[in-house]
Amino acid sequence: MSKRTDIWRGSKVVIAGAGPGDAELITVKLQKRLAQADVIITDRLVNPSIVQQHARKDAEVIFTGKQGYHDGSVSQEEINQLIVHHALAGKKVLRLKGGDVAFFSNVLDELRCLAVNEIEFEIIPGITAASGASAYAGIPLTARGFSRGVQILTLHQCSHYTPETWKQLANSSETLVFYMATKNISEVSELLLRYTRRPNTAMAVIEQATTAHQRVHTTTLKNYVKDFAGKDFSSPSLVVIGKVVNLHQQFNWFNTGEQGSIFDELLSVE
Repeated sequence: MSKRTDIWRGSKVVIAGAGPGDAELITVKLQKRLAQADVIITDRLVNPSIVQQHARKDAEVIFTGKQGYHDGSVSQEEINQLIVHHALAGKKVLRLKGGDVAFFSNVLDELRCLAVNEIEFEIIPGITAASGASAYAGIPLTARGFSRGVQILTLHQCSHYTPETWKQLANSSETLVFYMATKNISEVSELLLRYTRRPNTAMAVIEQATTAHQRVHTTTLKNYVKDFAGKDFSSPSLVVIGKVVNLHQQFNWFNTGEQGSIFDELLSVE
């Protein structure tokens, strides 16, 4: 049997996850595709040094920053148009996303667009924020004796979930991981307590996980308001709720907490 080789045909699009922030947390396959791509369409939450280190010097790099609550974000429709335009021009197009493409990345819109235009594609997974943040914070999400499972959720507005869902979350013994929740974290705490989650349940907010600017803040549901009063968490931040958070103090191995960010902030359009 002949050895299989991956050939990047002219109209093929690669959609890849670039991991949570640490530039070394990418796959070998992504590194190879970065070296081959003609056009790289990259999100805001991709460490810029990944492209700088591995992309061809003559590659066209298109920044499509997306950030919640900011009018400066590029729309998903515009991103779809960019991907299709360059792919149909015969370019090797790499669509680069932060984390993993399967977790809250709008990949479905892009896949549908590619299918409608009959453009071949390849998907390369990456390390999602939940895995990166928990590892670098010393918080095993399903530690034996602490949690038998984990629920990964996204949250822009708490009203997206029904009272029945909040009751189920409050009474679950599983670890809860919320993406995009820091703007609503006080409401999350209040709702979990309202539906009888134990007040001493541990909570962590992990800012800019796996980067030199990572910071881990811990509290409990009942002490959230007191401990986090006036705090404005930087993007991206992840919220972890459950007994496993208590392991952070013992197994916290990654201590940096430098000021600043590796990610560009978008400015709101006035």
